Amino acid sequence: MGEKIAAGGFDLSDRQRYRRKLQECLTGLERLLADKRFDRPRNLVGLEIELNLAGADGMPRMMNAEVLERIASRDFQTELGMFNLEVNIAPHRLGGRVFDQLAEELRTGLAYAHRKAQEVDAGIVMIGILPTLSQDDLVSGNLSDVDRYRLLNDEIVAARGEDFTLDIEGVERLSCTASSIVPEAACTSVQLHLQVTPERFADVWNAAQALAAVQIAVGANAPFLFGRELWRESRPPLFTQATDTRPPELQAQGVRPRTWFGERWISSAYELFEENVRYFPALLPICDDEEPLRVLDEGGVPGLQELALHNGTVYRWNRPVYGVVDGVPHLRVENRVLPAGPTVDDVLANAAFYYGLVRALAEEPRPVWKRLPFEDAAANFDAACRYGIDAELRWPRPGRSGVTTVPAVKLVRDELLPLAAAGLDAWGVERTDRERYLGIIEERCKRRVNGASWQVETFHRALEAGLGREAALAATTRQYCRLMRQGKPVHTWPVGFPGRPDAQLEG
Repeated sequence: MGEKIAAGGFDLSDRQRYRRKLQECLTGLERLLADKRFDRPRNLVGLEIELNLAGADGMPRMMNAEVLERIASRDFQTELGMFNLEVNIAPHRLGGRVFDQLAEELRTGLAYAHRKAQEVDAGIVMIGILPTLSQDDLVSGNLSDVDRYRLLNDEIVAARGEDFTLDIEGVERLSCTASSIVPEAACTSVQLHLQVTPERFADVWNAAQALAAVQIAVGANAPFLFGRELWRESRPPLFTQATDTRPPELQAQGVRPRTWFGERWISSAYELFEENVRYFPALLPICDDEEPLRVLDEGGVPGLQELALHNGTVYRWNRPVYGVVDGVPHLRVENRVLPAGPTVDDVLANAAFYYGLVRALAEEPRPVWKRLPFEDAAANFDAACRYGIDAELRWPRPGRSGVTTVPAVKLVRDELLPLAAAGLDAWGVERTDRERYLGIIEERCKRRVNGASWQVETFHRALEAGLGREAALAATTRQYCRLMRQGKPVHTWPVGFPGRPDAQLEG
């Protein structure tokens, strides 16, 4: 979805041709896999973070075009809403002091972007959902002025044929409608990329699916939406409903939503691409001039542009990615589970935990996906989103057959952190990095604190201090921003306010 796409309508012949091209792309992918044409992994990791813009008052700022013009760096790009940006960090080799290197680059880049945003009375905020966003902020008029977003919005709205229903029941209930997909822009996430060989792809993807719930449990950071306290990680239900092309009748028939956890473990990368084509109609039937099978017949490597574009409109939490670099194809697993923030250290701790654990789980002699029913993995994801650090998860009994229910924090401390440490050792990550960043995960579990729990407790302290709901959310956001910029991990943050909770944030 990062490519430039010209706005315009589609006719019946466009969709028929696109469907034919998708089948050609699938055949091309199958041939590339059979011929073992793929690049060997170079232990490269990629990192993208979606960001919010907010002013010193804690309220959203709809001005990403102005901020990006001042930042003037290709590392920063637009996102769906005018209050969103995205920062992309160049791939790094996974080993040595990689997490400290990533942290330094992120701190430098985000500090620069924040200074530039301040020139127009805005600031950079890393958070899963900005607590001060209102329903009035998430309207089509605040869609970023980029053709691909407007075209995607138009096609999803046309496919649904009616307003989107947002109905999320958590601590409180939110029930409303939206006439566009812009509410999706409230969800700001971290995307972690890992290049893998076709032979290892299924093991890595299955491992990532199994640990998705654990990632959310320790990393939840989105408890509020439109002034309501909902799930500890409200992004997944919001994203699912805000992009749902199915009217109620299709939902009742069991048609799959485009935002999808999945329904089974896999044995090859091809299965995911094929499922995406088989289950989901094209939203953007834009055909490239390339003829992929002819390119293969002539000894070349096709870009499979139609397949890549279609794949980008199916929102799996662990997404398969096909790419070509310097004429050589490769496969990546894109992990889209985590919310943004709270701090750079927290983001890198989440990343270290993921990369270490996904390697360890993928290489276990008795892999977790052979012992855990997929239905339990999906239920775990739901439970972690609802309850965050307090979730209880289903997990295979260590050294025994069967599955048991265990508090997420106990599972992480007793079983998964040692596995993550072993995985980082296998990547060649230095002990200093491993201990620093996995130590942050361990402390969150000991104190039962993550971004979501801090936000909720701070919000209720503001209410107790006499603030109304909107003022309490704004005060919580300002305090969050102040502590985020100090940079210490969220488990160390004080709850409450050093002065009046209604004071504005300075700087």
